Amino acid sequence: MSLFFQELDYQETPIGALSLRRRREHRLDVDVYEIKLGDEFLMSSLFTASEIALADLGLASLAGGPADVAVAGLGLGYTAKAVLDHAGVASLVVVEMLEPVIGWHRAGLLPMGTALHGDPRCRFVAGDFFALAASRTGLDPEVPDRLFDAILVDIDHSPDELLDGRSTGFYTPEGLAAVARHIRPGGIFGLWSDAMPDPTFVERLAGVFAEAWAEPVTFHNPLLDRRYTQTVYLARVAAAEGHPAA
Repeated sequence: MSLFFQELDYQETPIGALSLRRRREHRLDVDVYEIKLGDEFLMSSLFTASEIALADLGLASLAGGPADVAVAGLGLGYTAKAVLDHAGVASLVVVEMLEPVIGWHRAGLLPMGTALHGDPRCRFVAGDFFALAASRTGLDPEVPDRLFDAILVDIDHSPDELLDGRSTGFYTPEGLAAVARHIRPGGIFGLWSDAMPDPTFVERLAGVFAEAWAEPVTFHNPLLDRRYTQTVYLARVAAAEGHPAA
């Protein structure tokens, strides 16, 4: 029998107090895991459809063949796990600034236990994704200048609703062009958003990438008993000459 509420961890971080908690949702007869930063909810195991769709839609847009993938934002791990569920994924680098989150996965405190940590294709990088994306050397400190087939980002609530000031410049044309440098020709940039599709942001992506579009992800919210829509933005880097994209 689960406790109605249990705080599994609480730690101060450079951007605020971080907590992991588990509570019993009696109406649904399930345990719910939640991550909070201060008073803000970052992620809930009750709503994972769009986090999984970020991986599935992004990888479905690739041309095929072994894929090297980077995920920015670890959270409860649903995007990363969905990436690893694709047999064609050769490697996954997960960039997470909040080191306690990496520790939760290594200790098996979350619903998927140590599935990510135990997969030889997956490696955690403790670091500021936005700073790494803006750098010339890229996202993988062990392999400077490394290129990825897909970079999938789930950190801020949306391009207009940021967790803190680190990402202020990321959603500008200059910031998007910087992250595009770390993606192979024909590769994919994906971004999660807790908001309806924004045509203005799609247009901004299209000004940087060869192709851009938004995929609404609609699911049933059992707590509110209504449908809810979030968004996965996708954009493709121009293919190399003589090698068309998917």
